[in-house]
Amino acid sequence: MLLGTTVLIVFQLAGEIAAYFIGGMIPGPVIGMVLIAVVLAFSARMGFLRAATEKTCDTSKLVLANLGLLFVPAGVGIVKHVDLILARGPALVAVVILSTTITLIVTVWVFLLVKRLTEGSPHD
Repeated sequence: MLLGTTVLIVFQLAGEIAAYFIGGMIPGPVIGMVLIAVVLAFSARMGFLRAATEKTCDTSKLVLANLGLLFVPAGVGIVKHVDLILARGPALVAVVILSTTITLIVTVWVFLLVKRLTEGSPHD
C-alpha cells in the first residue's frame, strides 16, 4: 500500500508542478490523473511496471471505497455554518441553477459543433 500511495502522490506532485508552469489553467490533480492514466494504460505492455501498477490500482480501490469519509469535514462545516448558508441560501440556489443551465447549454453547443465537424469524416 505504501508503494501505491507513493505513486499516487508522486503523480499529483507532477501534476501540480506542471500546473504551476502552465499558469494554473488546468488544476494540478487533473493533470496528475491524466499522467497516471497514461502510464497505467501503457504499463500493461511493460512487465517491469506490472507490480507497481497492481499496487497502485489496489490502493486506488481502497481510497475510492472510503471516499465518503472525505466528505465528513464538509458536512461538519455545513452544520457549523448553517446560519450563514440560510442567510445566503437564495443566492447559492440561484448560482447553482444558473451555472448548471449554462453548463448544459455549452455542452450541447460543443456536442453539436463536434458532430457537425465530424459528419463528413472518413472514420464513420
